[in-house]
Amino acid sequence: QVHLEESGGGLVQAGGSLRLSCAASGRTFSNMGWFRQAPGKEREFVARLLYSGGSTTYAESVKGRFTISRDNAKNTVYLQMNSLKPEDTALYYCNRLNSVGVPIGSWGPGTQVTVSS
Repeated sequence: QVHLEESGGGLVQAGGSLRLSCAASGRTFSNMGWFRQAPGKEREFVARLLYSGGSTTYAESVKGRFTISRDNAKNTVYLQMNSLKPEDTALYYCNRLNSVGVPIGSWGPGTQVTVSS
């Protein structure tokens, strides 16, 4: 069982940047994704990175502002978030994905991102 732990969240002003990290306890030869859940809302997809080929997919709401990447040597996946908006405020999670993008691992505690206006 691969254990994932998110970090890097915090409080930032609108227009600012944060970089989230998702550290895996072991090697993950998996597609990886970032998700978020705002208070009172369902968890939603943010970004996806395929292990084979490295192609990426983003939610329309973050396209052009967020970038997902991975460092296989460090067993870590990142989410660079630029031009943050108050509506990006949420608890952010990472997870492994199956071939059709469905999360397949256990959810970690997440990391809180709060964007002030």
